[in-house]
Amino acid sequence: MTKIDRYILILFLRTVMVCFLSLAGIFIVFHAFTAFEDLVAQTRSGESLPSVLGRFYGPYLILLFDMTGAIITLMSFLFTVGWLRRTGELTATLSAGISHGRIFRPMVIASLVIISAQLVCREFVIPRFRSSLTMKAEDLNGEIEQAVRPTFDRFAGILIEGSQLQTKARKIVKPNFRIDSEYEGFGDILIAQEAQWMDAHPDDGGSPVSGYLLRGVKRPEAIGTIASASRNGQPILLTSADQKWLAADECFVATTVHPNMLQTQDTATRLASVWELSGRIRNPAVHSSLALQTQVHERIVRAPLDFALVMLVLPLVVNTRGRKIFVLIGSAVGLVLGFFALKTLAGALGGSGTMLSPGLAAWLPLLVVAPLAYVRLRAVQRV
Repeated sequence: MTKIDRYILILFLRTVMVCFLSLAGIFIVFHAFTAFEDLVAQTRSGESLPSVLGRFYGPYLILLFDMTGAIITLMSFLFTVGWLRRTGELTATLSAGISHGRIFRPMVIASLVIISAQLVCREFVIPRFRSSLTMKAEDLNGEIEQAVRPTFDRFAGILIEGSQLQTKARKIVKPNFRIDSEYEGFGDILIAQEAQWMDAHPDDGGSPVSGYLLRGVKRPEAIGTIASASRNGQPILLTSADQKWLAADECFVATTVHPNMLQTQDTATRLASVWELSGRIRNPAVHSSLALQTQVHERIVRAPLDFALVMLVLPLVVNTRGRKIFVLIGSAVGLVLGFFALKTLAGALGGSGTMLSPGLAAWLPLLVVAPLAYVRLRAVQRV
């Protein structure tokens, strides 16, 4: 890497950092005005205010980076080249016989690294903070409770419902599971005090399969005297009658409907990783909507699509017509709006099943934008 490469790279990264920190500062200031009392209340346990702010806003800053990283990179590209042109450094470098493509190479590589960092945050970091990103300031030290989305397990024939869902504890408060299949002695409903999600731990003397452990079962009465039931050779309803690891008032419901699938907030689905979303689609026990299938494909193509968007502005950056920087920014904004309009339209068509399948709807913007981005990238190599 030459000195001019390092100079341009540092200038570009500094611009990216300033833009992101400015946006993050605006977000924190406006949000803190509405939630400052709740955040201060969290310090009564002895924790310092900076620690509370970091614990609350840290995950949000990661989410903000994921949402705005590509746009900030695009705008930083324009600002950096505009500065080089304003100071005459770009003209001096071009007069030495170096093409725009060679000058822009450090910024192109840095853009690819930033978009890759977005991908890592989106798939590995943000899902870990999903509970924190769906809570309010007053819930920072407590458990988040939300309504339960009724979900039908088609294999077990059981509709999973309840009063409240505790996301961190993976627990359903006052569950009532409606049975739509014939299980001798169980009737048509299971009512209990709570239902705790448990992963399979057959080697530890625990549950042989994953599912919900119902504690304090009220219906059916005397559940400990009812024999366990299965369907198609798979255990579904387990009781203490033949399962020694269960108490007399407990019942285990084997299911693949994870508590994450029961959240009513759409934000929880958007914050899930592609691996988890694809697992929902592959799960034969749960119905997968066309919108969810479209979302999975959109997540797969998002990284290359974001990079293609940055490459689309290269002709604006070259600025062979000598337009002013604010005119270039306006043109870039129009380009971004058209880009997102295409994505939104394709996603809506795929989610509704109108004209396009979910896969084609998600990949269509990339099929349109990628060739244009490649042509524009090759064009600046010769200018």
